[in-house]
Amino acid sequence: MSERRKVQVFKFGGAALQDAEGFRNVLHLLKPYRGQPLVIVISALGKTTNALEQVVEAYFHDPVEALHRLQALKKQHELIALQLFDASDPVIDKLHNTFAEAEWLLEEHRREPYDYVYDQVVAVGELASSLLVARLLEVNGLETRWLDVRDLIITDDSFREANVHWPETIQRITNNISTSINPPWIVTQGFIAATSGNRTTTLGREGSDYSAAIFAHALDATSVTIWKDVPGVLNADPRLVPNAIPIRQLSYHEAIEMSYYGATVIHPKTIKPLQNKSIPLYVRSFVDAELPGTVINHEQTEVLPPIVVLKNRQVLLSIYPRDFSFITEAALSEIFSLLSNHRMRTHLMQQSAMSFSLCTDENERLEALLTDLRRSFAVRENRNLHLLTIRHYTEPLLAQLLKNAAIYLEQKSRHTVQIALQPPQMWPALKNLKFP
Repeated sequence: MSERRKVQVFKFGGAALQDAEGFRNVLHLLKPYRGQPLVIVISALGKTTNALEQVVEAYFHDPVEALHRLQALKKQHELIALQLFDASDPVIDKLHNTFAEAEWLLEEHRREPYDYVYDQVVAVGELASSLLVARLLEVNGLETRWLDVRDLIITDDSFREANVHWPETIQRITNNISTSINPPWIVTQGFIAATSGNRTTTLGREGSDYSAAIFAHALDATSVTIWKDVPGVLNADPRLVPNAIPIRQLSYHEAIEMSYYGATVIHPKTIKPLQNKSIPLYVRSFVDAELPGTVINHEQTEVLPPIVVLKNRQVLLSIYPRDFSFITEAALSEIFSLLSNHRMRTHLMQQSAMSFSLCTDENERLEALLTDLRRSFAVRENRNLHLLTIRHYTEPLLAQLLKNAAIYLEQKSRHTVQIALQPPQMWPALKNLKFP
């Protein structure tokens, strides 16, 4: 039997791969791990997923425009490749072949469902960036093997939010990735997967973290490290709260709570596969690898600062029976069935005798949900709201943040407050928020 060594899983997001210099920085970060088993999970390079989403939107009203947008993205990747490699390097042809997958679909002009088209097109971003990373490592003398994650992570056909088929996925990963001594590094993709019938799926927006956790669980990894442009997990989004502070250690439970409420630092499904095998998750800075970052593990943290999470593009729906009767269990069952059918998430809910209110995302599925709800209920809407969640809140902090805000729904528990609101212009209290 060959000697086996525990693998580490690294994940690099799009912020680390915005340009050729970013790719070189990833190479610099990885070189010290030469000789150690690594699985390297790669996201699409910076802002590519957003641009590919615009390709999908264009496809449904102007297929020619969609192809033009896709060609511009292909050119962007080619330019980065030409800054990293010779013009004759085989990775250039591999990039062309990758974009061809999406080009063929767009040229067919078949009216497939939106979510299906989305997954086939958006997946190009991860495939292209991972090819560049793998080739950069290879030409710099680091033994590397590129794997298509669609051969490894198998899901159902819930496009855009696919559910992993765990037994088959674990078997495929363990069959294809060796952890024997000094194996080649594996470079693969985050966010994307495939059905058993080889149709591309995705795991939900920002799902590359989840992909890394799937690999770590299957391989009994020693750890997962997510490399980001922040010094670790912060108690607020620094783009909104400039005075946000890093948290050095979080429990799995606290991390799950944060991600559930919308903290974008970690994908909501990431923690459970790691918790089940007590695999620590590190969040570290690719800007300064010397910083300690954050570790998420089984240890409980006794004292945490207030953790502020803000979700925008929220809609508050107030649902009433048409006959002025009570909101019964049967009515709730119908409401939740419709939410499930339309794959709409509920971030906040509250029931009274004759109404049921919920806060959900204002996205492309909302109108179809409203149409179905109105077949049985009267529905009122408040759009363009924000959902503010504060874990470990204090009353002075709430008073500071809510000054001059229009509050539509508020809910408090022992540790958490959630408020659907319209903030004041510029929201100076958020910008100037300070923590002890």
